[in-house]
Amino acid sequence: MEALARAFPHEESGDGIEAAAHFAPREFKVYTHRQLDRIRQVQALPEAQQFDIKVVSQVLPFRVNEYVLEELIDWNNIPDDPMFRLLFPQREMLKPEDFDAVAELVRSGASASEMAPVIKRVRDGLNPHPAGQMDLNLPMLDGEPLPGMQHKYRETVLFFPSQGQVCHSYCTFCFRWAQFVGDKELRFASSEADQLHGYLAAHPEVSDLLVTGGDPMVMKARHLRGYLEGLMKPELAHVTNIRIGSKSLTFWPYRFVTDPDADDVLALLRELVEAGKHVAFMAHFNHWREMETPVCREAIRRIRATGAQIRTQAPLLHHINDDAGVWARMWRTQVQLGMVPYYMFVERDTGAQHYFEVPLARAWKIYREAMQQVSGLARTARGPSMSADPGKVEIQGVTEINGEKVFVLRFIQGRNPDWVQKPFFAKYDENATWLPHLKPAFGAEKFFYEEDFADLKAEKLALI
Repeated sequence: MEALARAFPHEESGDGIEAAAHFAPREFKVYTHRQLDRIRQVQALPEAQQFDIKVVSQVLPFRVNEYVLEELIDWNNIPDDPMFRLLFPQREMLKPEDFDAVAELVRSGASASEMAPVIKRVRDGLNPHPAGQMDLNLPMLDGEPLPGMQHKYRETVLFFPSQGQVCHSYCTFCFRWAQFVGDKELRFASSEADQLHGYLAAHPEVSDLLVTGGDPMVMKARHLRGYLEGLMKPELAHVTNIRIGSKSLTFWPYRFVTDPDADDVLALLRELVEAGKHVAFMAHFNHWREMETPVCREAIRRIRATGAQIRTQAPLLHHINDDAGVWARMWRTQVQLGMVPYYMFVERDTGAQHYFEVPLARAWKIYREAMQQVSGLARTARGPSMSADPGKVEIQGVTEINGEKVFVLRFIQGRNPDWVQKPFFAKYDENATWLPHLKPAFGAEKFFYEEDFADLKAEKLALI
């Protein structure tokens, strides 16, 4: 797909937001696993491949829209196209025995009720809520738990608006896949703006609110305003940073260009900026191709015109972007478009982790080689970072100390702020893909934070 770097003429609209020129409105048309037979590109695939997609999509959530189908996937490069693997379930994403069990039910024409217990068993084996999301991160207000919120780190609260617990399309690797499979017990969501504002007012140590999902940008502007407008009140002056986690720039950039309330969304962002808030649009890009369409670049320009800053993040994924050249090109493109590279994550221990995971040693090598190919403006991206139970742990390198080969690690963020920026060491393990796989170096029995974390965990669980 040829790179596009066109400049578009613009006009000023009445509300101060630059108007998008020469983009026709587009209907949002979406397909789920129930409409696989209506996707013409899928119908052109071999029958065996269609069957595999049908089987795996019974377990892992599947949702795709026509913009993605027509503009982002190279259908002449199936199954190796990275965007195809990002969006369409693959047979290998389930363990062989799990695939076979679901496949047998599909072949026999089993009803939804007959399939339900098998699908539940498979999903339960995929660690649907990693890193203590359902218990350790649950905040309390007046002695009552607040579903739809998470408070893992002192400065940052995560909020899951109920109207934003879906995405324009679904990523096959998503660590929040459990949000989308219809099981209310596995889902975070809150529609209580007053509850959110009350909790923030009671916690002056919180400087950052991350509105996440799902994707909050599926919401109508009036709903988004209902949650964010109140943050401009004097009693919430301590909440200085508003982050919005979204993959809409990839999956539906028309949200900011031609959707009926696109200008209303942008006006809200500008109001927050003018009120003194730092608005950070946390964009998820997994591959440079996602930024190549003219409408994506126009959406980026329009968001930046509000005064909001766009930061970019993504996990390192086998089959999709486990290549230093891909990351270097992605970061260079982001800087060129005025965005700030923020994180390279390690794929979390959930869902189809076995399909996407990259050994930590190789992840660090890819990160290092990518950094060597970019200027200092792109070296703002931190990583490889594991968002594990105790916090965000960064792999800083591999070295040898006193004859022992070790990983050099540090906390970028931790449940205990005292852990942050402390270096520590783990025995080198070329097969390790996640923090619990690592063992302390130099004969130590435990990592420095483990006893403290056990105490914090016990204290938190006692309150629930």
